[in-house]
Amino acid sequence: MGKSTATYWNPLNPENQERWAPIKGLEGVAEELTLSADPVTGEYTRLTRFLPGADTSSFGGKSHSYPEEVFIVSGRLYDRAFDMWLEAGHYASRPPGEVHGPFKTDVGCVVLEVSFPNRVSSDIG
Repeated sequence: MGKSTATYWNPLNPENQERWAPIKGLEGVAEELTLSADPVTGEYTRLTRFLPGADTSSFGGKSHSYPEEVFIVSGRLYDRAFDMWLEAGHYASRPPGEVHGPFKTDVGCVVLEVSFPNRVSSDIG
């Protein structure tokens, strides 16, 4: 079957605001919009929007047992694990187990994520 498909549309256009959903546990801080997903493998492409003033310090850093790719679409986001401000155009291909975050932003940020949860590394606890 593969990942879902869609014709061209603009998820950043304000007319599509209702498609964004608060991230559970981060209500008022971050929202998500799944662009494509594969129900068999669990692989997905989504946008995560951190609202201006967002700070996830109370959640600490996190890691996954699977690889993911991230691309900063707009705004800027501070990643404490790397002690670095990420701005539009920054890209990373994260290996399984790489710690990232917590995050904060002053102006807001949109991040494109491509995740591969079916590619779990057995070496990650």
